[in-house]
Amino acid sequence: MNYRSTYKFSIIAVVSTAFMLFINTACQSNSEKEYKDIGIRDSLPILKSVGVSTLISDSGIIQYKIISEDWFIYDKKDPSYWSFEKGLFIEKYDKNYKVETFISCDTAYYFDKKKLWELRGRVFVKNLRGESFKTTLLYWDQVSHEIYSDHYMQINGENKLDGYNFRSNEQMTDYKIYSSKGDFPFKGDKTPENNASDSTSSQNNKPYNDTTIINKSSSIHHK
Repeated sequence: MNYRSTYKFSIIAVVSTAFMLFINTACQSNSEKEYKDIGIRDSLPILKSVGVSTLISDSGIIQYKIISEDWFIYDKKDPSYWSFEKGLFIEKYDKNYKVETFISCDTAYYFDKKKLWELRGRVFVKNLRGESFKTTLLYWDQVSHEIYSDHYMQINGENKLDGYNFRSNEQMTDYKIYSSKGDFPFKGDKTPENNASDSTSSQNNKPYNDTTIINKSSSIHHK
């Protein structure tokens, strides 16, 4: 028996096996690293900007201005979105580039595929009529041109309202609010009871605060 030939064959087999194991391990390691890198990329923003003040346009027309401490764009998320974690201020313009709405909030997300804003925290909106709106969650749908919220809403202006299930146009001038109550101006310096009676009791002679209160209305439509 040729032991020398058998020995050579064994050495070649061992070396070949070791080489194949090395190649297979290297490929597997690179593959795992590649998958790991893809996972990290999916969770990272494609853009990070600090100290933002920029104009946003649609079809070449300036729509609004945004001001924020930071701005992140997550293009690989599902759905993709913009993130403003440290607050946001928005000036919305009309077709003549005049400011028609002011908006501020603690946190904001913009879902670019849906053209939908989600505003959270201390949300404050003011329209050109001087009316202010306060809530903790507000959506602005730029496709349907609606602003809405199912959270508690306070409205201050000529009339004071509060309630739930708020819906409005983008200018915040034509809106509805449900499960609401409000204070409306009432002309006159006496209550209806005083007008109907000549009683001189101190209770009936109290000055009227020029306000009537509407409670638990199914809805109030203001425009």
